[in-house]
Amino acid sequence: MSSFTEFLGKAAPELLPGRRHLPAGHSADIAPHATTIVAIACSDGVVMAGDRRATMGNLIASRDIEKVHPSDAYSLIGIAGTAGIGIEMIRLFQVELEHYEKIEGAMLSLDGKANRLATMIRGNLGMALQGLVAVPLFAGFDLDATDPAKVGRVWSFDVAGGIYEETGYDSIGSGSLFAKSALKKRYRPGISTGDAIKLAVDALYDAADDDTATGGPDVIRRIFPVVMTATAEGTHRLSDAETGAIADAIIAERHSQPGG
Repeated sequence: MSSFTEFLGKAAPELLPGRRHLPAGHSADIAPHATTIVAIACSDGVVMAGDRRATMGNLIASRDIEKVHPSDAYSLIGIAGTAGIGIEMIRLFQVELEHYEKIEGAMLSLDGKANRLATMIRGNLGMALQGLVAVPLFAGFDLDATDPAKVGRVWSFDVAGGIYEETGYDSIGSGSLFAKSALKKRYRPGISTGDAIKLAVDALYDAADDDTATGGPDVIRRIFPVVMTATAEGTHRLSDAETGAIADAIIAERHSQPGG
């Protein structure tokens, strides 16, 4: 059986994120929520970045949560919504892709990975209807791409498992309206990886400026967004020092032009 999720559903269904029994009522307010993620297709692949804040009602539940992770060697996943469900979904998705590769002896296509993720989201619909919503953003380097200009691809999803391939960029989470507005003004097809990284951090800064649930660069604690790339060389996470230097440069620019 090439699907680990399907195997788990038969062997131990209670371990799947969407199969747990919950009391009646709305459960969203008792769980920390992760917020804004952005993904950008660039000339070498994709860039994905996420802020570090998780909220619980009007409180900051965490200042340094990590919402962006590699799903395998050439793809990235970020989550917004109920943090615990989202992180568990990421881990299960990582195992799903690794299990498939070991059983079949080949890596799933990028389209196949996105479809598998959509199926997993659909399995969480019952919990989502009780308020425990977790929705991912998925992006990766397409090893099968025939057009060198389209090696980076980005997908978004809805709570029912609907899957949508985006053109160029996308954002999810409570600050996504502001992040996407920033990306819409500044994104250009064929953008370099370096420029896409700066644009992603800049968009998160704009989101944090208008959305209380999105955390901006914390220059005192030196907590900065998680920024990752997926290219022909594989996935790579920027170090805190690298991301901090970009954030410091953006903050310096905002002194003279606060609106970006």
